[in-house]
Amino acid sequence: MERVELAGLGTEMRNPCTMDLDKMTPVEIISAMNREDGKVVEAVKEILPQVAEIITWTTDSLRRGGRVIYIGAGTSGRLGVLDAVECPPTFGVTDQEVIGLMAGGERAFVKAVEGAEDDEAQGGRDLEQVGLTSRDTVIGLTASGRTPYVIGALRRARAEGCRTAAISCNCGAAVSALADTAVEVNTGPEVLSGSTRLKAGTAEKMILNMISTASMVGMGKVYQNLMVDVRQTNQKLVCRAQDIVMQAVGCTRDEASQALRETGGEAKTAVVKLLLDIDAASAQALLDRADGRVRQVLDAYHREKEA
Repeated sequence: MERVELAGLGTEMRNPCTMDLDKMTPVEIISAMNREDGKVVEAVKEILPQVAEIITWTTDSLRRGGRVIYIGAGTSGRLGVLDAVECPPTFGVTDQEVIGLMAGGERAFVKAVEGAEDDEAQGGRDLEQVGLTSRDTVIGLTASGRTPYVIGALRRARAEGCRTAAISCNCGAAVSALADTAVEVNTGPEVLSGSTRLKAGTAEKMILNMISTASMVGMGKVYQNLMVDVRQTNQKLVCRAQDIVMQAVGCTRDEASQALRETGGEAKTAVVKLLLDIDAASAQALLDRADGRVRQVLDAYHREKEA
């Protein structure tokens, strides 16, 4: 039965362009892979409206104190975890605002847990264990579109009243019927038949990049194209915070460093402080009233000056 189910999936079909993969030179192999990867960009372009709809939900969830929860198995699950763990240092959110869950738990990230993805009930249980509420947006990730673990998770999320999305790489995916919005990226046959860590994984990574980045823009975590809520957890990020302030304000590194010290390392507060020539406490108060949006603070300031 399993073979019949997989046989009709685009991601499982043989790619006619790579039938002689085992005879190719390294340059020929990677040239073929590069050509196929180019098709992913076009495939993702076709589903941008659905991704935009998901972003409106994820942003709303975060504003209402809910969470964005990615859940998947194998490569798909790992990509969700990866996107989630990058959000705190990049955007200054807590590790409880964007969560990645995968079949088999954390240990499955580095070593496959056999059979974990086939446990439909566990998908729902894993959501319950993180305290699922109706304010959350749950995004199921499955290249095949039929992973039982993800199916169980989406069923549990819908029962809770969550907004749900399903991201898969096959048309007519089983998970699509269980989601408020279904993203079906037609990535087609892989260079290596059935190896969905390739084009399918690339497509999923691209979509997750879009969801997290655009959601955080919507949350005021970005000014212009600068990550003004970056957390200074290592020397590189200390330097980056200084660079961000310098680029936003047009000041020297010493001025940026001093402003960051005065604002407790908060880059966006330092930006407002320097641009408006006010003290750190006043800058923070303005940001608090503007839900942390630097541009909103600056626009309001200039309107007042012109009035």
